[in-house]
Amino acid sequence: MNHKMILYILGYIMKVEAALMCLPLVVALLYRESSFLSFVITIALLLVLGTAASFKKPKNTVIYAREGFVIVALAWILLSVFGALPFVFSRSIPNFVDAFFETVSGFTTTGSTLLTDIEALPNGMLFWRSFTHWIGGMGVLVFVLAIVPLAEGRSMHLMRAEVPGPTVGKLVPRTKSTAMILYGIYIVLTIIEVIFLLFGGMSLFDSLIHAFSTAGTGGFSNRNSSVAYYNSAYIEGVITVFMILFGINFNLFYYILIRKASLAFKNEELHWYLGIIAVSIAIITFDIFPEYQSVGVSFRYASFQVASIITTTGFATTDYNLWPELSKSIIFVLTFLGACAGSTGGGLKTSRLILILKSIAKEIRHMLHPRSVTTIRLNGKSVDGQVLHGVSSYFMVYMVITFISFLLISVDELDFETTLTAVVTCINNVGPGLGLIGPVNNFSIFTPFSKLVLSLDMLIGRLEIFPIIMLFMPSLWKKK
Repeated sequence: MNHKMILYILGYIMKVEAALMCLPLVVALLYRESSFLSFVITIALLLVLGTAASFKKPKNTVIYAREGFVIVALAWILLSVFGALPFVFSRSIPNFVDAFFETVSGFTTTGSTLLTDIEALPNGMLFWRSFTHWIGGMGVLVFVLAIVPLAEGRSMHLMRAEVPGPTVGKLVPRTKSTAMILYGIYIVLTIIEVIFLLFGGMSLFDSLIHAFSTAGTGGFSNRNSSVAYYNSAYIEGVITVFMILFGINFNLFYYILIRKASLAFKNEELHWYLGIIAVSIAIITFDIFPEYQSVGVSFRYASFQVASIITTTGFATTDYNLWPELSKSIIFVLTFLGACAGSTGGGLKTSRLILILKSIAKEIRHMLHPRSVTTIRLNGKSVDGQVLHGVSSYFMVYMVITFISFLLISVDELDFETTLTAVVTCINNVGPGLGLIGPVNNFSIFTPFSKLVLSLDMLIGRLEIFPIIMLFMPSLWKKK
């Protein structure tokens, strides 16, 4: 284990967080808010510790897969710990456990909140709260790879540990160039959404807040009633489209940029993803029609909530807790599915669902025809057995963690629906659940212990389980 290199990169990450925190500092100064002092103190602390950790570059700069997992896991924990400090110092969220929960929810793009009056927060804090979604959406390590010179042959281990999905590869030969391309696409799409929201009558501040949350598929809003506050079909339509776009594998956008659109549109995961969205919208629209007595209104609410949940964004325009059971059940199922691999969305990922279903079909065919040899294909290419093993292992560990977390927070003595969906929505980075944590409620009802368990679930879900679990393995920390 290359401990010195791990510390060196973590030091750089702390300095990057300090630089990123300058934006909400400027916002606080523009609005003449005293909360700017909380950012100044946190930035100074990050710079001192970050500079001390990265002052001298180690002679051995090589990092392998296990260093990559450790760096990613510790980086996200450090980001959340220091990111919570402005909330505590400003007394916006005076309790550290609560501030940590809110910050983890931000960076992991979950969007679960425990705030009862969001609009009471200073604008600088509201900006930082949603900006954490944007930072965490693409991944801060991807950003670091784009700006920090690392050993090219090893830096891919960082990207593999952070980018969500069963597989991740380079768009171009150099990992640094891949990171820059991904962030370039991310920034351009965010700017385009801001412009569209401005045309809808949103202020620049509100447009930035909601674009950050949409891009990161997080769901934090600066309004207590979320997007429903604006009561605008145009704004809801824009956010719906961009939620779906940010749930697509970013590799496909790159293919379109280099004029290989046919590769993007032939992508099997994209077909499944859009198909699931279309079918879910159609069923829910039909199911809730008696409540709204209008196909247009029913479609408007159904399309927004389906896009919000399957992309794990978590915005709300209506209380779907009051919908019929069929619609609520579809929403619950979509909570598990998630968006595409290589997107900013959470959940199991559509590609994993495809591979799981194809594996089941293969086993059934093999039972009927024991001598047959069947190859599982995705996008016309045969899937390596190691990938299939990884998918099945991931799913099993995912279910075990969900079950254990459910048992741990059940000590709060809340109802079954609330307890189960709290775990499911946190580990899948969705945001709101059902019952007492529905779209018009929050997570303040949980005890500090349960909030820490759910915070860990959010980190586990965002980092695809294994980086966090590996931190607790003694063998990982041995030199050889």
